[in-house]
Parts: sequence; structure tokens; C-alpha cells
Amino acid sequence: MIPAHYINGRWVAGEADECITVYDPALGQPFAEFIGASPAQVDQAIVAARQALAGWRTLASTQRAAYLRGFAEQLEQRREALIALQMQNNGKPRHEAVVDIDDAVATFNYYADLAQGLDERQDRDVPLSAKGFNARTRLEPVGVVGLIVPWNFPLITSAWKLAPALAAGCTVVLKPSEITPLIEQAYGHIAEALGLPAGVLNIVGGKAETGAALSNHPGIDKLSFTGSNNIGSQVMRSSAAHCRPVTLELGGKSAILVFDDCDLDQAVEWIVAGICWNAGQMCSATSRLLVQDGIADELIVRLKRAFEKLRVGNPLTGEVDMGPLTSQAQWAKVTEYFDIAHVEGLQCVSGGDVQRDPGWFVNPTLYVDVPLTSRLWHEEIFGPVLCTHRFGSQAEALALANDSRFGLVATVISSDLERAERVANALEVGHVWINSIQAVFVETSWGGTKGSGIGRELGPWGLSAYQSVKHVTRCLG
Repeated sequence: MIPAHYINGRWVAGEADECITVYDPALGQPFAEFIGASPAQVDQAIVAARQALAGWRTLASTQRAAYLRGFAEQLEQRREALIALQMQNNGKPRHEAVVDIDDAVATFNYYADLAQGLDERQDRDVPLSAKGFNARTRLEPVGVVGLIVPWNFPLITSAWKLAPALAAGCTVVLKPSEITPLIEQAYGHIAEALGLPAGVLNIVGGKAETGAALSNHPGIDKLSFTGSNNIGSQVMRSSAAHCRPVTLELGGKSAILVFDDCDLDQAVEWIVAGICWNAGQMCSATSRLLVQDGIADELIVRLKRAFEKLRVGNPLTGEVDMGPLTSQAQWAKVTEYFDIAHVEGLQCVSGGDVQRDPGWFVNPTLYVDVPLTSRLWHEEIFGPVLCTHRFGSQAEALALANDSRFGLVATVISSDLERAERVANALEVGHVWINSIQAVFVETSWGGTKGSGIGRELGPWGLSAYQSVKHVTRCLG
């Protein structure tokens, strides 16, 4: 068994009751295993983070910035190994794994830049309406933070949380998904290589028991969680019990709105990317296609052709456009929705079935003219399953798009840019793309409305999520 957990600057073997098996989803075969971290080890990690907090939070922000740049440089040095691991454990095609590495590097560099000048921005005077007083503002780290990250974008999601937390002066206990636990271990090896002070970063892998031990622990000052709504609500309840802040990035059932003045070929490219990137295993997947009546028939024909051209297969044995689903459980969930679609009598024009190859493959799937009462229209599937519905007017399109308990993202496709901007402003989501793939930049915010979560990541908002505002007011009399 490998020593899979990084606690207080040391690698240790797990002490939980369960063994974690790591799979290659393209083959459906295991390739690594280890024992998860026990609740006692989670406690050790939190104690270590608490002990390291005083030194880390008072370290010059320029020094914290230097460590963050070191993380970016070390990720670059490990690029090929991390790409290969993403392909093997997540099933990502190589071009997607490359984007993940680039995103993580950019995130650490961005927050290094923000950390660089933090000390200079401290103790700024606050203009007061009353005479005889002065006031100054301090932005201080919230303390020890627990970070719980998912399996679909493990390296990226952990970077989005870890980099701003360290930049702000927080110490961290990171809990990776038990499905993809290996790639986050790179952050522990990087911490060792950089000489990061012991306890500043701790990594504890495990299943539900490990996550519950972290989210329920009274020694955590903040929790940041990305994952399902079901687990997110549990994390929120544990945070409420301790009256501590929480950031939640949860599910989505996002719409892509296609107007009849669009370039059809370009629209097809953006639609396919929005549902088939990462095999549709994205909280931001635009899985509800709203298409204007005048172009609906032609667009469906082109989408069917595009879906059937996609190369689905093992990314380690050939160049592919889409790999497998990352776990057998997710494969079972997606195929169950194929059965639901059959019972509901949905019209499937492409896919709706599995590949015969070994591993957890499904074909990209297109259902057309899906009724608004369908479970597939309302429920998050987390796979390459696209449902379409027609609309006549802009008002109808907006009403359909906003009729969801989620509110993470949306995409608008139209050559009328003024209309596209108006529609973007009216959509009840956290991020909108206009005539674009889902390009996510570290300078912009990430997060949703409604049931898609609480708070924002990335940009200066991501840093603020790990900072506490303090004002010091002094009487001059």
C-alpha cells in the first residue's frame, strides 16, 4: 500500500477501515490501491494546519507569492506525468488533459500576482463622516480551511481553491475524491520540493467517512466544496452547526440558446463542445438545447452528423475526441437515463447506448423535441446527453432557459450581438458565453445562482472568499 496522505509535511499510510481502489475507466481495471485516511488522521491534519497558521499568515505576502509561483513552475516540470495520469484515471483525451494542466498553472500564477501586493494594500485609511476618529482596513485570512474537490476536474478544481487560500494566508486540509485521488498528491510532492512549511498544506484521501470527518470538524474555519447537491447540502448543514462560512459549487442543468440568425456550422461546434467535453461530466454542461423554430430541423441534422463523427475510445491507445465516463457508478447512472428516456418515449436520433469496448463508454446522445415534463429535461445527468426543445420568440427562450432549479451557466448563439447581450443580461445564471466555447479564465468569476451553489471562485472574488475584513477605528481625542 502506498503512503497516500500528506500530513504535517510527511507522507503517511492510511488508517481507515476501507481500501480505495483506483481504476482506469477505459479498461474498467484497477491500477492502484491504498487505505484511506481515518477520522483520527483528519484530526491530525487539522491540528497541523492550526499550528502552522500563525507562521503562514504573518509571512510576507511576497514570500507567499514566491511559493505560489513555485507551484506553477513545478506543475510545468511534471506536465507529461500529470497529463498521462489524467488520461489514465479520468479517461480524458490528451487535448483535454493539456488544458487542465495549463489552467492549473495559470491559476497559481494569477494568485501569486495577487498575493504579491497584499501587504502593501493593508491598513488603508477609511474616510469617515465624523471628525475626531480615523479608521483603517485589514484583509486577513479566515484561518484553517477544508477543501473538498470532485473527480471530474480534480487538478483544476483543487488549484482554484488551493491557490487563493494559500495566497490569502490560510492553511489547508485538502480532501480529493476517492475516484481520482492520485493527481492531487502532486501538490504534496510539490510542497516538499519547495520546502513549504509543514502543516500549511495537508492532503487526506478517503471515502465518505473521511469527508464527513473533515466537514464536521470544529477546528475548520471555512469549508469550500465542489460536487453534488446532495453532498453539498450535508456540507452546508455541518457548516451551519458551527456557524462558519462555506463556498459551494454544485450542480447544473444549463441551457444553450440558438437563434435562427446564427452560423449553423459554428453553432454545431459550440453545442458539441458544451455537452461532450469531458464526456459531459461537467456541472456546466449545456445539456438543454433551445433552438429557434426556423433552423431546428437543419440544426438537428447537422448535430446528428457531428455526434456520429466523434471518435470515442481509450485516450491512451489512440487519438480520440471523447473518452470514457470516469467511474462505473457514473456509467450506471447515465445508462439508467437511457432507460428512463425509453420509458418516457423520447425520440433519440443519435446514441442512447453504450460502446462494446471494455471500459465505461457511452455514445454521445441526442434526444429531440423533449417535453418539458421529462426527467431528462430537468435532472442533471452528468454525461454526454443532449436534450433539445424548440422556441419561437426571445421571450419564450428566456422563460424556458430560466425555468430551472439550477443557475450555473448558459450560452447564447446569435449574430445579432445586441440581442445576445440583452439575453445574457436576462439569464439567471452566474456565467454566460456569447458565441463561444466554454472558455473559463482565471480573471473571471465562477459560481452560480439558485441551486447551483453559494459564493464565487476565481478572479479577485476567489481570493476574497478566503479573507476576513477587519476595521480598526481609533479616537483621536
